[in-house]
Parts: sequence; C-alpha cells; structure tokens
Amino acid sequence: MWEQIRVNKRNSLLLLAAMACVLVLLGFVIGASYGGPEGGYVGVFIATGVWLLLTIVSFTSGDQILLSASNAVPITHDVHPQLFNVVEEMTIAAGLNKVPKIYIINDPALNAFATGRNPENASIAITAGLLGRLNRDELQGVIGHEMSHVVHRDILFVTLAGIMLGSIVLLSQVFMRGLYYGGGSRRRYSSEGRGGGQGAAIFIIIALVAAILAPIMAQVLYFALSRKREYLADAGSARLTRYPEGLANALEKIAADSAPQLASANKVNAPMFIANPFKTKMGLSAEGLLSTHPPIQERIKILRKLSGGASYRDYSKAYSDITGQRTIIPPSAITSEEVAIREAATKAEKQQKTEKQIHQVGDLMRKVNGFTFLTCLCGLNLKIPPNFSNPTVNCPRCHKTLTIPQK
Repeated sequence: MWEQIRVNKRNSLLLLAAMACVLVLLGFVIGASYGGPEGGYVGVFIATGVWLLLTIVSFTSGDQILLSASNAVPITHDVHPQLFNVVEEMTIAAGLNKVPKIYIINDPALNAFATGRNPENASIAITAGLLGRLNRDELQGVIGHEMSHVVHRDILFVTLAGIMLGSIVLLSQVFMRGLYYGGGSRRRYSSEGRGGGQGAAIFIIIALVAAILAPIMAQVLYFALSRKREYLADAGSARLTRYPEGLANALEKIAADSAPQLASANKVNAPMFIANPFKTKMGLSAEGLLSTHPPIQERIKILRKLSGGASYRDYSKAYSDITGQRTIIPPSAITSEEVAIREAATKAEKQQKTEKQIHQVGDLMRKVNGFTFLTCLCGLNLKIPPNFSNPTVNCPRCHKTLTIPQK
C-alpha cells in the first residue's frame, strides 16, 4: 500500500493548503466587514498567523485535543486485558514497531476511532458500549480497521482536518455572533467612516455569506476523502485478521445500535469514527450524500462477499461487484498475494464471550471512572466509587471489614 501511503501524505499537504485558503479568505472578508479593504489585509495577516499556529498545534498535540474532545481516557492492561492483547496482535500483523496507545470512551454508544501524527504516535479509542457487545473476532475486526488507518498514514490527515475544520467553524460562529450583537457599532462606523453605509453593508453581506460557506466548503473537502478511507480500512482489516466476517458482524451490531447518540460526537470528529456517530430521529445512522461515511450496509455486503480470500485483490473484486464501480484499491496493492480466510471461534465460545462481555460493560465503565474493585473472602465483589472517603468498607454479605487499597 506504499502508493496509498504516498497519496495520504500528499492529501495532508493539500489539505493544509486548502484550509489555509479558506481561512485566509474568511479572514479577509471578516476584516473588510469591520474596517474596509485595509481591514481585510489585517484580517489576512491574522488568519495567516492563526493557520500557522493551528498547523503547529495539529502536528504537536492535535491527536490529544481530539481525544480530549471525544472524552477518551487512557487505560491500563488490567482494565481490559483482551483489548490490549488484540491491539498487540494487530500491531504485529501490521508490521508496526510500536503498539498504539489505547483509550476508552465512557459511552454506551458503539463506535471507535484512531488518531495521531504517525504510527509511532498513534492512539486507538473505543467506546465502552462497543467493548461490551463484541466477541473477540468482532473486536479484532474493529481494531484491524483502526490499525489499517494507522498503516495507511491517513490518521495525520484526519487530525489536521479535525483541528482546521473546528477552527474555521469556530471563527465563523464568532463572527456571526459578533455581527448579531455588535451590528449597531459597525453601522455608526460605516456612516461616519469611509465610503458611507452602503459600501460597508456590502462588505458585511459578503462576510456573512463567506462565514456561512467557509465551514461548508471545508467540510465537503473533508468528506470527499474520508469515505474512501473507510473502504480501504475495511480491506486492511480483512487482510490483517483473515476473517472479514468479524468486522462485518461488528458493523452490523453498530448499525443496529439502539443506544443514544454518542455524546461527544460533533461535525469535527465525526469522520474519525468507524461508523457515522450521528443518528436520525428514528435512531438509525444518518447516511446520505453529506454523510461522513459510506453506507454501512454496503460495507457489510462487500466484506461478506469475500468468501475466496481476504487479500486486497479479493476486496477489490468484491467492491466492484457490490457497488458497480471501479475499485478504490491502489494498483500497487492488487498483487498475486493469497490471504486465506481463517476459521471463526466456535459458536459456543462466541456465545459465552458475548454474554460475559454484556454483563461486564457496566464494570468496564466503572473502572474507567476510577471505581475500586474488592473481592471479599465470601466471594462477593464490591465496587467502591472514587469519592468514597473511608479507608475501610464492610461486606454487606458476611460483614467482614475490608481495607480499601490506596491509589
């Protein structure tokens, strides 16, 4: 996939340039609406400075900003050993030198994403709800998908786009709010200053239109490249896990998710997730021309079409058969490589693990929130909240006094 890696690096540079143009144009029209043409040049200067600052922030700590905005918290191996084991397996399968950092989003919705500057600084976040619903094969499929984003080097693109898009949206909203609350002062400026009220009114109208269109233009650019990313990551997951049905089943559960919409989802971070986090009033994933993701049912059909093998060549053929379109797999990846599909876990094992994980999702969310777990000699498991101030607690079953370990 070296060709796709090169394309994603190029897309990141193009994104920087495109977002710079949008920001500078927005800066000019906003500055012009306040101070005429001279104010426009001041706006260009400020917008350029903002772009440079955002570029530095995106490269140095953009992933941490997006993780924080998504309410993701880092976890240790003992919080969810199976998740750590699966991530380590997929890291080895992908040929990466460093295991990504692992985060959990304390939310019952089903979703996951990857972010970071490069494979050495990558992070994978998964919701507690998704962990509680997937068996090991399905979890492998999801992690394989996110690991493919890391391998393809498109996590930098998403990180850059998220920070830049968020800033453009914020700048637009600040201007429109200022226009609403401060319109009177600008009218006085326009009548007493240069060119009269008519010229200033034209600048304000142009600025208003630009403030509305700029985030839309930036988001369309974002969406245009994010859909292809998901197909490629699905193909990568099938190849890494050698079991496309695992990811297909996981996507099916995500599509049927009845949990409320992901609380931390917004227009900026939505394209990062494995599936569209937004829902319609009917509770279904919002899909359409302006969706951040390709249709999830189409993705499932392509994965289940992979019956003869799980290579990029097999995915390319399945994609063309299902969509009727030319493949999105780079020519360099379509080789004679044979990737045999492995056997799934036994039905009994899958059922047992699924039931156990459903019961454990509450405990998982408590661990993320800092609860302490104690097991009494009588066998009762106690869950101590983080704000419990006493150094000891009495077992409600056998009344034995237990000492709470200090963190």
